[in-house]
Amino acid sequence: MNLEYQIKKPEGTLEGFVDFFWMLANPSSEEQEVVVLPDGRVDVFFSVSAAEPYGALLMGLSDEPQRSVIVAGSRTFAVSFNLLAVEYILDTPISLSSMQQLRDGFWGVTEKDLDDFDGFCTKVSAVLSRLLKPDVDDRKRQLFELIYSTNGTVAVKELSDKVFWSSRQINRYFNQWFGLSLKAYCNILRFRASFPHIKDGKLYPEQNYTDQAHFIKEVKKYAGVSPKELSRNKDERFIHITTLPRKR
Repeated sequence: MNLEYQIKKPEGTLEGFVDFFWMLANPSSEEQEVVVLPDGRVDVFFSVSAAEPYGALLMGLSDEPQRSVIVAGSRTFAVSFNLLAVEYILDTPISLSSMQQLRDGFWGVTEKDLDDFDGFCTKVSAVLSRLLKPDVDDRKRQLFELIYSTNGTVAVKELSDKVFWSSRQINRYFNQWFGLSLKAYCNILRFRASFPHIKDGKLYPEQNYTDQAHFIKEVKKYAGVSPKELSRNKDERFIHITTLPRKR
């Protein structure tokens, strides 16, 4: 696959809210069909191509594979957010598999900004830092730190006990802001954490799955194929597996 891909991690106060900035370009004259796997992130995309006008899009969480086409000559710069940013930066609830077209000039980003990835990251970081609300709820901050540090493998009851917030209240918060339950989200994170192992051909569970059958069932649910087929990544169609950094 002739795609160009870069990522850049945030700095300072944005850590914990922004997972990373990224760019994806298809410099070839042919479109690329891909499958986008659920990864537990919320994304804001800024895209342009020879065939399509510049535009911005907010993409919510997904719990199933999404077929997509990367247009020939296209260029996309984006921000991948952790869930805490939905309330404290984006300030808008999302629903599962939601897609929202954003107004022209969103965050002050223009088509010209897509010529310089580092410049884009610097500009958008400044905007996000201004948008970031103060006084983040400590329970929520601690909850997400636990979820991400354990790749979603800790039981909901244990998470609830550690942050002193009832499971019922947590699930109400998750459904209100993110469109799914805490357990459903943790399952997506656990699936995401298996990407590097699957890419390396390790087709057995390493993320606290009950057994091999459970692992295969979960991979099929979120990828649409078995772990073995996912690891083969024929024609490099599974985009998250393709863009993993190569081992040195």
